[in-house]
Amino acid sequence: MGVCPGDSMHRYLLQCVAALSLLVATSAWAGDGPSRSQRAKLTPTQEAYVAAVRWSDFEGAERFIDPEYLAQQPLTDLQRERYRQVQVSGYRERSSSAGADGSIERRVEMSVINRNTQAERTVMVNERWRWDPDNKRWWQAAGLPDLWQGR
Repeated sequence: MGVCPGDSMHRYLLQCVAALSLLVATSAWAGDGPSRSQRAKLTPTQEAYVAAVRWSDFEGAERFIDPEYLAQQPLTDLQRERYRQVQVSGYRERSSSAGADGSIERRVEMSVINRNTQAERTVMVNERWRWDPDNKRWWQAAGLPDLWQGR
């Protein structure tokens, strides 16, 4: 039983259509999210922010907070003092997704120790990273993590 020349051509065309469909789908998804150069800047920015938070350097972490957010919700002296009372003992990204506006949403699990009582607790926080086209950088647009959540 021989192979029909039309079978290999048909298989080749199906492979081309599948590859083209995959390319179109990938291009469409990439159009909704950050560009390659934006993504290249996102990872080191997030890593530097996480390092500051992980070392409980909330003053350093504040430098990553969106100036527009801080203008609307500046940190008070009381809030700054509360951040001095905690030690971050764990920081784990649980999920990440691209928002419709090009922002990056992250859900993070943080473990925090109260320096006075040595009690440890875990909180879930949401981060929203916004691209600033004028300054060509990412800002954390959800403010410093709320480590007290109703306390």
